[in-house]
Amino acid sequence: MSSTEIFAQERTVLTCTSRRSRCFLKKIPCPRECPLTRPKDSKAKVCYVNCDSPICKAERKHRKPSCTGVGAACYDPRLIGADGVVFYFHGKINHHYTLVSDNNLQINARFIGHRPATRTRDYTWIQALGIRFGSHTLSVEVTKSSTWNNNIDHLKLSFDGNDVVLPQTALSAWESRNGDVKLERLESQNSVAVSVNGIVEIGVNVVPISKEEDRVHNYQLPSDDCFAHLEVQFRFLSLSAAVEGVLGRTYRRDYESRARLGVAMAVVGGEDEYRVASLFDVDCKKCVFSKTEDGDKVSILEKIDYGLMDCSHKLLSGNGIVCKK
Repeated sequence: MSSTEIFAQERTVLTCTSRRSRCFLKKIPCPRECPLTRPKDSKAKVCYVNCDSPICKAERKHRKPSCTGVGAACYDPRLIGADGVVFYFHGKINHHYTLVSDNNLQINARFIGHRPATRTRDYTWIQALGIRFGSHTLSVEVTKSSTWNNNIDHLKLSFDGNDVVLPQTALSAWESRNGDVKLERLESQNSVAVSVNGIVEIGVNVVPISKEEDRVHNYQLPSDDCFAHLEVQFRFLSLSAAVEGVLGRTYRRDYESRARLGVAMAVVGGEDEYRVASLFDVDCKKCVFSKTEDGDKVSILEKIDYGLMDCSHKLLSGNGIVCKK
C-alpha cells in the first residue's frame, strides 16, 4: 500500500499530494458506489483523487483507455490535448517521435504504417511506447501479426532491458523491485495498466485495423499484416511548466493550439521538432529530459496535475476545461 492511500472501513481514503492544489494533504474518501482503487472486477470503475477539483472530491474513472478522453492517443494517430482539442499527428513509417518530454519523464512513440501507391503521405499508427524516468527505461510494444486473434496476446513489455512476463489472466500484476513501476492486465490479453509512481499512469489497449476500417478509410492494407497497434490514454501526475512533446506541449500553461478549430481533421505538425533516433533517445530539438534521479532538483518550475477526463460525456465540466472537436 502506498503512502498516499489508507483504508478506512470499507472505503479507500486518498490524499492529494500536489502542493499547488487547494486539496493538498487533505484526506478524501472514495464514494461508496466506487470504494476501491483496484477492484477485483477489471471492468469496474476505480476511485481516484482529482487534485484539480475545487471541491476536493474523489472521482470515478475506467482503467481502460478512452479514445475520447483528454490525454488519448489513438487511431491514425489522433490525440486529445490537455485543452480537450482533438488533433492529428501523422509522422512517417518506422520513425520515432516524442509524445512527452519533461525533466523527469520522456515518452517516445514508434510509428508503423502503410502508404498506398496512390497516396502522397503515410498512414501511421503507434506500435510502441518507450518511457524513460530517472535512469530507468520501460517499453510497451505490439508484436506484428498477419491476422488478428483476440485470444492471442500481442503485447511485449520490458523494464530496464529485461522482458516482463505477465500471466495471461485479468488483474495479474508485476512490480519493479522498489515498487516504482506497476504493470497490471485489465484483460487476459492485449490490455494493461501502466503506473510509474508519482509520474504517470497509462491505459493501454492493442487493436488491429479491421476490414471495415480498411474499406472506409481506403488504407489498401496488404493481406499479410493487420497493423496491430496501441490505443493509449495518459494521466500525468507531475508535469513541469516547461513540458514538451507532441502531446506534452498541450499541458503548458502558455500553450496555444495549432489546430484549426472547425476543421474536420486538424493536423498539427512538428515532425522535425520531435523526431528522435530510437525508442529511448532524447535527442529531439525540443526535448528537455534529464536523467537525474530526482526531477524536483532539476527544475523549480511549478508542477501541474491533470486527471483523466472524457470529452464525450454529456455532463463533463471542470475548472478551466474546454472540450472541442
